[in-house]
Amino acid sequence: MNTYQAGQVAALPSEDGPLFIGLAQRSPIAYENPLPQFRRDVAATLAARPEIGLLVYPEMHLHGTEHLPEADRPAALKSAAAALDSTFVQALGEIAAEFQIWLSPGSIGERGPNGEFYNTQLLFDPAGQLRAHYRKIFPWRPFEPHLPGTEFSVTEMDSLGAAGLSICYDAWFPEHSRQLAWLGADLVLNIVKTTSDDREQELALARANAIVNQNYMISVNCAGPVGRGRSIAVGPEGWVLAEAGLGEETLVVPFSRAEVTRVRTEGTAGSNRLWHQFGPTDAPVPLPMYEGRIDPRTWTPRTTAD
Repeated sequence: MNTYQAGQVAALPSEDGPLFIGLAQRSPIAYENPLPQFRRDVAATLAARPEIGLLVYPEMHLHGTEHLPEADRPAALKSAAAALDSTFVQALGEIAAEFQIWLSPGSIGERGPNGEFYNTQLLFDPAGQLRAHYRKIFPWRPFEPHLPGTEFSVTEMDSLGAAGLSICYDAWFPEHSRQLAWLGADLVLNIVKTTSDDREQELALARANAIVNQNYMISVNCAGPVGRGRSIAVGPEGWVLAEAGLGEETLVVPFSRAEVTRVRTEGTAGSNRLWHQFGPTDAPVPLPMYEGRIDPRTWTPRTTAD
């Protein structure tokens, strides 16, 4: 059996090659002491699939409370919350640096500077730096105790492509995925903890969001028996690249920014060029719901350098 040695370089792509993304469909880890078990899982996953350059885990993966009575879970979640500059977050960065991969360990309960309680997704680079964080804008009301965030997050993964961060219920709101695409996301990392009966609908949304924005959609759910599994990776034309079953497993799919560029240039199925819909002389379209408008002069996606 392969063993992944500390300090071994992951198979990060060349400038022209694909980035291999690992979708780690796992059961949540109990919140009391999650880091040792998490590190072991990262090591075992990379030993089995050393080509992975970006490894993504489900929502609240490190803050499992399912072993507690239901009435005790909200307080336990708040007790586990950590600040972004905490030793807990630093330790997660050290795991990314040890294995030299891009790492999204899921989301954590974040304790804000004034005591706020957020559901916050993290993304570390292969040097262990926290390159991006995102506070869930659409908590699953009325069940989720977290405050909503107010800022979208898209970050450039060096020359590999730009990743937009998204948590579970965010995918139900088309404004969210559209905004990430407009901000330059080639890839949306939607981390999920779906325990309810609506996973089938979420699979349809993953394809729809990929199709209408012409980018990759990665939806990583937690495994059964806690979650409903069925993690999915969708390409920028809406084709399913891989889909998991209900239990623990790792999907590995290639991601290429060049493929996003090709689809947006040639059109989905060689026909639909969504980001070229408006010309600079077209009139703005009012959007009364948002007290805003579609401005043809700014319709096309930005780059992360803009």
